[in-house]
Amino acid sequence: MSTSSAPLHYCVQLHDLHAHLYRVTLTIAQPSVKQRVSLPVWIPGSYLVREFAKNLHNLQAHQSGVAVKVQQLSKHAWELGCQAGEALVLQYEVSAYDTSVRTAWLDQRRGFFNGTSLLLRVHGQEAQGHHLQVRAPAQMPQWKLATGMTAIAVDGQGFGTYAASNYDELVDCPVEMGDFWSGSFTACGVPHRFVVAGAPASFDGERLLRDTQKICEAEINFWGVTPHANYVFMLNVTHDGYGGLEHCNSTALICSRPDLPRIGVDKASDGYVQLLGLISHEYFHTWNVKRLRPAELAPCNYDQENYTQLLWFFEGFTSYYDDLLLRRAGVIDNAAYLKLITKTLNHVQQTPGRKVQSVAEASFDAWVKYYRQDENTANATVSYYTKGALVAMCLDLKLRKEGRTTLDAVMRGLWARCQGAAMTEADVLAVLQEQSGRSWEAEIQAWVHGKEDLPLPELLSAHGVQAAADRPAPAQALGLRVQESHSIIIKQVMRGSLAEQAGMMAGDEWYGIELPGQPQAWRLSKLEELDLYVARGTASITALIARDRQLLRLTLPLSDAQAPVSNYALTVTDAAVLDRWLSL
Repeated sequence: MSTSSAPLHYCVQLHDLHAHLYRVTLTIAQPSVKQRVSLPVWIPGSYLVREFAKNLHNLQAHQSGVAVKVQQLSKHAWELGCQAGEALVLQYEVSAYDTSVRTAWLDQRRGFFNGTSLLLRVHGQEAQGHHLQVRAPAQMPQWKLATGMTAIAVDGQGFGTYAASNYDELVDCPVEMGDFWSGSFTACGVPHRFVVAGAPASFDGERLLRDTQKICEAEINFWGVTPHANYVFMLNVTHDGYGGLEHCNSTALICSRPDLPRIGVDKASDGYVQLLGLISHEYFHTWNVKRLRPAELAPCNYDQENYTQLLWFFEGFTSYYDDLLLRRAGVIDNAAYLKLITKTLNHVQQTPGRKVQSVAEASFDAWVKYYRQDENTANATVSYYTKGALVAMCLDLKLRKEGRTTLDAVMRGLWARCQGAAMTEADVLAVLQEQSGRSWEAEIQAWVHGKEDLPLPELLSAHGVQAAADRPAPAQALGLRVQESHSIIIKQVMRGSLAEQAGMMAGDEWYGIELPGQPQAWRLSKLEELDLYVARGTASITALIARDRQLLRLTLPLSDAQAPVSNYALTVTDAAVLDRWLSL
């Protein structure tokens, strides 16, 4: 299909790098009478209405050079006063100020966009073929372009025309532009490309490629099927960033510069392990959410929230396997893996919201709770990522304990049952029963729809790992989440905690402490300094707090005999049993 014959053709120009403006020209070959167009209000994979249309300006339309009336119908939709049977040309601009993986960015260093932020949906023609042309910026001759979309007429640097079979495919292929680093590898016969924007001179690209190749091969072997013919990783490196968003044959990632592997440094930093976990997570989504997906999102509705109770499975189970597959790929060892799951376990234990909301309810409420976090989030909800990962671990460990199947086999069974497409909770229960020989409704009801703590300590014990109560850090013991610099800024106060009993609240600035029976007071900059100034066994201290410019003295108790275990330490009791669990 030639560029001119596409039913829908988008031409994207990098209109003004300094003003962060894209200009888009959309040609509709066969519009309907009073054709309607709209811009999505959200991007699949990130469950929040983000109002992308707020960045769209100066929408104009023409037929045969004659202006066509443009009438706005809602915050993100327009009706065009056009005639049928004659090509309709729309032109508009989009502001691009968001450095995240979800929207669009443009400046003199880099360009990036998701189609949901730039490309209007033509109502009634979503199933038609779409072409995307991206023009090379004349002022930046060194720039290159990377995308997972199918190229049909592009130059040596990637600029030109790409084809998508429908609108869903069009907006599922983000575009990265700039003078980025690029490398490639093959995993199980599938070509993969990795592009990195903003990397410093110390960046060890070859190590990143080697480790990512191991991860991809482990995941392809896990599923036993490769649904993509090629894959592109797009990583934006910033001073302080983290996140990712999955797509069918690509992913957009962001990380901090210190997280990159460095030339000449063999030891993997915690930040680099976190980056590898992010890569593993988004790549696993190639199967689990982009193809095997909630029935409520098949297809997705771009105009409003799409509710499902299954994010505990699609994000949570992916979060279980992202770290486990790092271990199976050989990029981390058993000790590093136990460190990662200890962090996940303790994060859930230190979230009072786990007793308020089930992980299924948290999935449904993602649109208004998880993606709109505030000072009370930890008290009102639980993360379907972290608790969902622990649900997956419980299922896997219990299935292995009973000896008839594993969660690995269940995941592959779900893929076969649902043919890599829409899935329901009933499908999960059916495959569990089919492979294990018994019903799992009681466990799913308790672990997914219930609010009690998961039986992880006893299940870990049966697989060579002991989970014992550990002395919590000061923030955990007090029930605080804080930001520490020259003083301590309180970000969240946990429900029922010692800090809440003292009357502390989010936004307080904690300057120092006074001790009972002592004349001097002590300045604090970090909570760990409490161990320096406060003797063991002290019943309470006075916290010196600033709130709304007013100085307060709050009595802070230091012990609560009724507090549940909030911190676990994991130790290996049987290395051979542990290896059987962690091996493929």
